Amino acid sequence: MAEKKGSSQGSAPKYAQRIDPKKDKLSPEQQQSMRRAEVAQWGRNVGKLRSRNLITGLAIGGIVLSIYGYTFYSVSQEKFLDELENEAKVARANFPKTSAN
Repeated sequence: MAEKKGSSQGSAPKYAQRIDPKKDKLSPEQQQSMRRAEVAQWGRNVGKLRSRNLITGLAIGGIVLSIYGYTFYSVSQEKFLDELENEAKVARANFPKTSAN
């Protein structure tokens, strides 16, 4: 059987190791390759992120507009100020007129 040099049965393969670019010394070609891979990964995820952001924005906007609309609707239903104003008119009409008024 063909066995590779320097490999033992219990060792992990070298191609799947994680590296830290800050600690490990990388050549400029390796750094550029990493940047290309990161950009490609971002490019694949951009569509998902945009659609999720759009859905979240529309949901938050819908909630805000519904609260705003409900507030205007509930304020327009309140009649207590009209009742107070009518009572004030009646009180002014019944109040005796003096020269100080």
